[in-house]
Amino acid sequence: MSGIGTATGAVPRPDDAARVAAVPPDADCLGFAVKVLGWDGLKANDARRWQSGPHLRVSLGYLDAILDYLAETGIRMYRMSSDIAPYATHPDLPQFHAQLDECADELAAFGARARALDIRLSLHPSQYIVLNSPVERVAAASLRDFDVQATLLDRMGMGPECRVVTHVGGVYGDRAAAADRFVTRYETLPEATRARLVLENDETSWPVADVLEIHARCGIPVVFDILHHRVNDPDGIDPAEACLRCLATWSTGQRPKIHYSSQRLADRTVIRRVAATGEKSERLAPPKAGQHDDWIDPVDFVAFRTATGDARYDVMLEAKQKDLAVLRLREAIMSSDIPRPIW
Repeated sequence: MSGIGTATGAVPRPDDAARVAAVPPDADCLGFAVKVLGWDGLKANDARRWQSGPHLRVSLGYLDAILDYLAETGIRMYRMSSDIAPYATHPDLPQFHAQLDECADELAAFGARARALDIRLSLHPSQYIVLNSPVERVAAASLRDFDVQATLLDRMGMGPECRVVTHVGGVYGDRAAAADRFVTRYETLPEATRARLVLENDETSWPVADVLEIHARCGIPVVFDILHHRVNDPDGIDPAEACLRCLATWSTGQRPKIHYSSQRLADRTVIRRVAATGEKSERLAPPKAGQHDDWIDPVDFVAFRTATGDARYDVMLEAKQKDLAVLRLREAIMSSDIPRPIW
């Protein structure tokens, strides 16, 4: 395949051990997803179109540069783009299906460096990956995608805490049947793939109580999303209690993680294009319920962290300012009296 690029240099650096040592011992982790804002020019994946021959090997080179940034800032949790192996499951582009085998050495080297830096990695496939879809073609594609995402983490040699996050999917007019489809298809996945998957409560269709019922049926661990819970909680479960129930679904010895974001309060700019003329118009509109803010409210974060007591869990921040939000929150809560240290 043309355009594969050069092999990644993802091997442990001499100063990696010192960077790990600079992180407070026994601290839980703060993390962010995909795009880095703190250093210019860092790419999260090879986003070229298929005609240009994008490849996992190129993505791994980009990710190695991101490891440099994570090491420099002491950030120890990172969600990779779900597109790091471009077109790896595309049914009409079989020339891309062998990327994981072609990059076996590079995946192992990248994982070795991530582990040396004590960085927890994860993946979160797009909203088009729907395991409980009533359309068999969509469900089959989702099964293939989960296999590839899980295999990526396995080939990297990452520990069992490094997971692939998914949602239940839609309700499709019959909640019970939709839950049944999720459980049935989840149980058909290879054991190695199931060992990587975790289930997140969403903001519209599947609240914490329903997701916990699915866990009770098939054993899939639950990732608690606080903002989703705040906008979709028909059962009226206190957020800290809901979080603790989700944490309890993880196996003993594995540190759970949650998703944390603050509700956007400022107006948002809505851009519309007039079909007849092609002209754009802009207007201000109130924020949507569940829309992520640029930053994390540190007072609310400390209150929530305190309410969950001495429970151990890592926190993936879902803020528009990405890694900058991690660094700002870390600074803001450094002197706060929270039950457990977090970095």
